[in-house]
Amino acid sequence: MDRTERFYKISELLRANKVISFATLLATLETSRSTLKRDLKYLCDRLHNPIVYNRQRGGYQLAAPDPADKHAHELPGLWFSPTEIHALLTMQQLLAGLDPGGLLTSHIAPLMARLNALLGPEGNAEATELRQRVRIIRLAQRGVRPRHFEQVATALAQRKRLHMAYTARGNGHTTERDISPQRLVHYRDNWYLDAWCHYRQQLRNFALDAITRLEPLNEPAREVSPAQLSATFGPGYGIFSGGKLRWARLRFSPERARWVAQEQWHTEQSGKFESDGSYLLRLPYTDHRELIMDILKHGTHCEVLGPPSLRKVVAEEVKKLGEKYF
Repeated sequence: MDRTERFYKISELLRANKVISFATLLATLETSRSTLKRDLKYLCDRLHNPIVYNRQRGGYQLAAPDPADKHAHELPGLWFSPTEIHALLTMQQLLAGLDPGGLLTSHIAPLMARLNALLGPEGNAEATELRQRVRIIRLAQRGVRPRHFEQVATALAQRKRLHMAYTARGNGHTTERDISPQRLVHYRDNWYLDAWCHYRQQLRNFALDAITRLEPLNEPAREVSPAQLSATFGPGYGIFSGGKLRWARLRFSPERARWVAQEQWHTEQSGKFESDGSYLLRLPYTDHRELIMDILKHGTHCEVLGPPSLRKVVAEEVKKLGEKYF
């Protein structure tokens, strides 16, 4: 049997017997003395199992866990192979890269410490090497107060309302309002909260970094169905919502087509190549503000074919831009 099977078998034997001798363990596991000694040491030192040797009774037994050892437990928990541990460490690096200010990373630090312990000294070197080879580059990330993030997450889990002071980016005005959190959204390196706003009496989307003050309330949150959330926030383009649903038609130059054809701008998008190598992209939107930013970043390589209202607003923006330079 492999090491994991031996660990489970040792735990099973210790549970079933108040005291079990080394010879009995050796015969049952059909392994060498040195291997069994290593297994017992690993279970005690690395996995914090309270296995002790009772000299008077001539065998091993499970002792009461040490209250001071927060990792102590009677039996082994979840087992990971080295490959699985490496995968988890990679995920931790990705999370650290996606997580502004380490909002989530600090909470999973104890798990990472346990994974490092499972890997052992040699594995730790591999984990260090692995971390050095995973790089996340963040762009236009805005800081969120860790306390605010924790309060929002707690309110979401406990289904409670929040009172907040919120400063709108557009006009700089601060308003006080009660909200019922519905879901957290990580979008373009920033955190947002979909919530029912009791001040506006409608679903709204809030940037967590624009919250200047937050106070948990004891009142239960208003529940909004997933279907209603999807109907409000799903159809539009990007983080903005609300307004009439329209369909943008964009043509990209053959040069940019090779990239855009592989990108997902919206779950409901459709696209096709034209005979000259250009690419036609069709996607829904309800608010043109974010869509315009993504159109303009392609410069002359993107042309708005429709609707006329979108073509007009892009043309006006381009004209204003030109006036700044000519």
